[in-house]
Amino acid sequence: MTAAHLPTSPEGRAAARRKTMGRVLMAAPLVVLLLAFLVYPVGQLLSLSVWGRDGFTLAPYQQLFASPLYFNVMLITLKISFFTTLLSVILGYPIAYLISVAEPQRKARLLFWVLLSFWTSFLVRAFAWIVILGRRGVVNQTLTSMGVIDRPLDLLYNFNSTMIGMVHALIPLAILTMLSVMENIDRSLPRAASTLGARPGTAFWKIYFPLSLPGVAAAAIMVFVTAIGFFIVPALLGGRRETMITQLIIDQVQQTLNWGFAGAISVLLLVVVLLVFVLYDKVLGLSTMTGSGAPRAASAKPQGFGHRVGDVILTVLGDVSDRIIALFPRRKRETGKPPLALSSFVWGLLILMSLPAVLMIPLSFGSGGLNWPPQGFTLQWYQQMAASPVWMQALTRSLIVGIGTGVLAMLIGTPVAFLLVRSEMRGKGLMLAFVLSPIIVPRMIIAVGLFYMFARIGLVGTAFGLVLGHTVVAVPYVVMTMMAVLRNYDTRLDLAAQSLGARPLATLRHVTLPILGAGMMSSFLFAFATSFDELTIALFASGGLNATLPKQFWDEVTLQVSPVIAAVSTCLFVFIAVLIFVADRLRRRSAAS
Repeated sequence: MTAAHLPTSPEGRAAARRKTMGRVLMAAPLVVLLLAFLVYPVGQLLSLSVWGRDGFTLAPYQQLFASPLYFNVMLITLKISFFTTLLSVILGYPIAYLISVAEPQRKARLLFWVLLSFWTSFLVRAFAWIVILGRRGVVNQTLTSMGVIDRPLDLLYNFNSTMIGMVHALIPLAILTMLSVMENIDRSLPRAASTLGARPGTAFWKIYFPLSLPGVAAAAIMVFVTAIGFFIVPALLGGRRETMITQLIIDQVQQTLNWGFAGAISVLLLVVVLLVFVLYDKVLGLSTMTGSGAPRAASAKPQGFGHRVGDVILTVLGDVSDRIIALFPRRKRETGKPPLALSSFVWGLLILMSLPAVLMIPLSFGSGGLNWPPQGFTLQWYQQMAASPVWMQALTRSLIVGIGTGVLAMLIGTPVAFLLVRSEMRGKGLMLAFVLSPIIVPRMIIAVGLFYMFARIGLVGTAFGLVLGHTVVAVPYVVMTMMAVLRNYDTRLDLAAQSLGARPLATLRHVTLPILGAGMMSSFLFAFATSFDELTIALFASGGLNATLPKQFWDEVTLQVSPVIAAVSTCLFVFIAVLIFVADRLRRRSAAS
């Protein structure tokens, strides 16, 4: 600190101390939460891989690397994660692009369907694919009735069904991550290139696409890390050859209680994930994942052979795109609207993203069970669901835990969002990385670490334990949501209130919070939805009559395929649609304030 920045009076030093103390108090709850229920349990789990009853040991790692089985499972996990990432980014890019350039009303409609797919339970979507691809499912029944096939095809429990389910589950994440960067791209730049003679395709590939690459990279890493720690879709749609590394961790904990070996597998998984994130941070910086901050490499002009090859590829793509665009009538290209082919392609993808969950609605009212097409009309599956004490207790538990998680995550995350957006404190990058750590660390490792910790302090099967665990994974979404809201907040309103004599606390209470109230409610709903759909932590930390709705859903799907599950899926789908609608209304109200 230079002499110009040093407080020159006791009052100045006291004010600086108060400011520092205020920042500490704002960040302390989140820091304590993550240290106690993320860093400590995960560190304890990892330490079990090298510390047994007889002290230091490397036996778990010797077991891990002695057999080619575990190495092959890791290769399978990486292969599935890679292709899931590739397809999700390629298919999601046109959707994110169209949303970013659409007019506000059209953008809201497109975003609603993406958010609906994003927040629809992974279990609901995976179960829908079981019904669609099964031997008596929608595809086989339709092809048989049309005379295309004589006997059902084996569409389930293979690599193809796993990829369909994985891409369908994670493409909304890719879209939303890319969109956070695309919305900050100056749309006048491609138009300026057009006025200088560049054709539309060339303007896109040479101007817009390079600016969107940080979003593409962020989407790729988010999808890859999520996929590498995923187990729901491979467990329900994949066969023995599609076993993921996280399924081995589940087996070691639930079947043999081999904590040391589970810790060794977790170390292997975490090392791979951290290497990917370190590479990403070195190249672009973690701040680009939230849509803020410029890429670190943006200031350096790329040179060399790689840059020249990339420029040639983009030039060729631009030329090919312009030739395709030239096939359409000129009057349609001058309206300023996206090409009809692009809009049709995007809406087709959005329909496919929502179709599996939507198909559960007619099946839930069919008297013929899960056969397609639905036969008759009945409410018996809903009646059975409502009359079941197990389902009702699971629903009650999920609502209680979800509300508790939403409130706690909002109270803890909102002050940190203020710090990251409003303050000039040092170490913002480290603080942001710490906030995002629940997203970086695979969910399975967090769940197993919490289970080991909760078992020792008596929190397994308690609502309080679930609230704590769910808050850990939900609080990053609250922080990112509130950061986006605060960036759009006009700080001159606060300055005007203070110029009229209002103290900082009075300004916060009477000006800032009322305007940001809708945004805070929106972040609460996102945290609630995250908790309501959370299975991994509930899989270990709850059980029996203390199960949450996703845990009960998982137990039912893995034991039997019942039409009652279609009724539960429909209720969850409608519930999430209402939540998204309310959150969108609140977001619009906040933006209009």
